[in-house]
Amino acid sequence: MTTFDSTKASLADLLREIREGKIQLPDFQRGWVWDDDHIRDLLVSIARSFPIGAVMLLEAGGEVRFETRPVEGLEGRIPKGQPPEKLILDGQQRLTTLTQALGLDTPVQTRTAKGKQIQRHYYFDIRKAVEMPHALDEAVVAVDENRQRRTNFGRDIDLDLSTRELECQQLYFPCHQVMSSDDWEATLHRVAPEHFATYMSFRGEVLAPFRNYQLPVILLKKETSKEAVCLVFEKVNTGGVQLSVFELITASYAADGYNLRDDWYGSTVRSVASRKARIEQDPLLKGTEATEFLQAISLLHTHELRQADLAEGKSGKQVRPVSAKRADVLQLPLSAWQQWADPLEAGFRQAGRFLRKECFYSRRELPYSTQLVPLAAVLARLGERWLEPRIYDKLARWYWSGVLGELYGGAVETRMANDFEELLRWFEDDEALPRTVRDASFQPERLDTLRSRLSAAYKGINILVLREGSQDWFWKATIRELDAEEVALDIHHIFPREWCERQGIPRDRYDSILNKTPISYKANRKIGGDAPSAYLPRIQGEKQVQLTDSDMDRLLESHAAAPGLLRADAFDEFLEDRRRRLVALVERAMGKRVLVAEAPEEYLGGEYERVGG
Repeated sequence: MTTFDSTKASLADLLREIREGKIQLPDFQRGWVWDDDHIRDLLVSIARSFPIGAVMLLEAGGEVRFETRPVEGLEGRIPKGQPPEKLILDGQQRLTTLTQALGLDTPVQTRTAKGKQIQRHYYFDIRKAVEMPHALDEAVVAVDENRQRRTNFGRDIDLDLSTRELECQQLYFPCHQVMSSDDWEATLHRVAPEHFATYMSFRGEVLAPFRNYQLPVILLKKETSKEAVCLVFEKVNTGGVQLSVFELITASYAADGYNLRDDWYGSTVRSVASRKARIEQDPLLKGTEATEFLQAISLLHTHELRQADLAEGKSGKQVRPVSAKRADVLQLPLSAWQQWADPLEAGFRQAGRFLRKECFYSRRELPYSTQLVPLAAVLARLGERWLEPRIYDKLARWYWSGVLGELYGGAVETRMANDFEELLRWFEDDEALPRTVRDASFQPERLDTLRSRLSAAYKGINILVLREGSQDWFWKATIRELDAEEVALDIHHIFPREWCERQGIPRDRYDSILNKTPISYKANRKIGGDAPSAYLPRIQGEKQVQLTDSDMDRLLESHAAAPGLLRADAFDEFLEDRRRRLVALVERAMGKRVLVAEAPEEYLGGEYERVGG
């Protein structure tokens, strides 16, 4: 089935239908933003019969229903609630500009190139337009809301067009008369007949192109799906902010009388509290997006539909899938939001509690925001049951499998859906292992390439070390306590960069997570560029520190670091030992064995047990 028609429409007909409210805007369209320069350029382009691009309209009256509004400038002129025949998907800025400049006698609410709000009436200087047809940009004149142009900081009136008579006497033609100039011509006949011949030349050279102008129109039929409307809009709306799923659903729910934007963002006008603000009271949930919340709603809603299909004995393709995909999110009925929004809000708050129990304390530490979607949806279904030890252990194992297996980067809608459904099944059946838990793997060699603190596995391993109770090497406090008190912390090299380079150690070997740990700025200053054998005694001997060797060894152990190898400056042996220590943390978190390849005997010093082999 053809979903669109391509045709042409006269500018005059389009402007008439816009003024009559037959063509309106869907509520998800952003406001009109064109400045004075853009308006002038558009007027000149049409006067010279240049193409200004196609417009795209959507037939109203189909299954896709949106809240609508008139084009800017027509508020109050079109009866509230009047249904349109077509909606503008592409061409809003051009059609709004032309409506305001050509179709209304009120000033155009625009702005300067620097963003200052101004009101302008637009005119053609008839003499310049006739004398310089190839320089029409110089013939377009803008005056203020009083139809005057002022100089000397507003003290002097440079041009006064405040009456029809003044317009005719000075030969300035108002753009709002472009499509029908009978009244203006009658006044010209009366007050300045000597100018009529010049005007008629202007009418043929400038007004005729406006009145004969045809715009290419792509008309999407009313059978077009909501997803297609959204995708098409994003493709054509390259000049503005891209349309989000939330914006489209907001417009759809508004047609049913529900203000989703007020629900999510709040409304000072109606004193409506913000759901987003309530969620973000938890620092771990700062930055939660409306689209993520809608994906979680979709998981809950489609899972309920799937369970109903299975209960009815349906099979195969008859059974609807659990989904967080865009197409299914766009199909969410208002009833799904009303049913699940409050339980899901509670689910997100429980997700914050879960993450804190796993020793995450700030948003920047979270490996993936995407993994919060199935986590919150699952917790919305479980209620307080997630705290049962058997369920909690499975939830933690799944979470760390996703993090350390690096499975939640990129497009993960399918994984979200699988994990949501499979986790709920696993909580009831110990044998029903979710794919994320089953398939997650961690290669010990990955530790050699973990250099960016932005990567999920890097963040995850750092948290695994911290939750072992890592102590700072200078302050008598855990790294966690110092972080909470906003003491300057960073992740620093254990064997300093300068020392490694002096030893000829390649950067790709010394710059990985194996040779890094979080410590305070004070401790890092004491390290300098020296070998551990030099800086450890220096730190221990500080007046504020005063640690015995055994005390210092315990601090080093809390960072999964071997004290003996550090004091011996045994770089290679230290890295291999630390690999085994970090792998042991990974194994406990993922609940599965990680094989470590055999290392040369000289790296082990005969002291440490091999894990693999």
